[in-house]
Amino acid sequence: MSKNIYLNRGADNSTVEATIMNLATKHVEDFENQWVGLLTQYKQEDKLWDLMIKLRMVSRYDNYEGYAVEYKNQTEGLLVIETTMHGSQITRRKRLVYIYYIATAPLNRKVIQNPPKLRGVGTALLLFTRERSLELGYEGRVGLHSFPDSKKFYDNRGMYDLGTDEDYDELVYFEYPAWRQRLQGG
Repeated sequence: MSKNIYLNRGADNSTVEATIMNLATKHVEDFENQWVGLLTQYKQEDKLWDLMIKLRMVSRYDNYEGYAVEYKNQTEGLLVIETTMHGSQITRRKRLVYIYYIATAPLNRKVIQNPPKLRGVGTALLLFTRERSLELGYEGRVGLHSFPDSKKFYDNRGMYDLGTDEDYDELVYFEYPAWRQRLQGG
């Protein structure tokens, strides 16, 4: 699977083409060899980030999918989703795609580099996840648990803040409800 997406280069805001593709060992190695040092240096390391375990989940279980954003052969974003076991908290008994892991490369984060190398990686991954939810018949429903410093990002992307979840180390649960698409011509 691969899908072309468009991002903005931070230095001049020009549009560049990148690709969302299936997660591979190369992407996990990029994370370990290029991301971890910068994330640690800038105190941006996120909890529960054992990507090798997530890569094994993706390769062993049909309900887990992993994706990476590549630009000029560099890993710029990562995403791991679960597609069959989670239900909506907004619309009970309706399935959704659950995001287990979503991240943008360190140089795409303003707290590390301003302006960032690329803008729009996280937004593109969220949109991709909503599209995947549509493909699965889940009407665009997507859920995730957020670290406190990412809360504003999800608020700004129109996700519903459903509050702190005691079962998930007090992380905030966010969800996109069903996506109401406009009919063509209307």
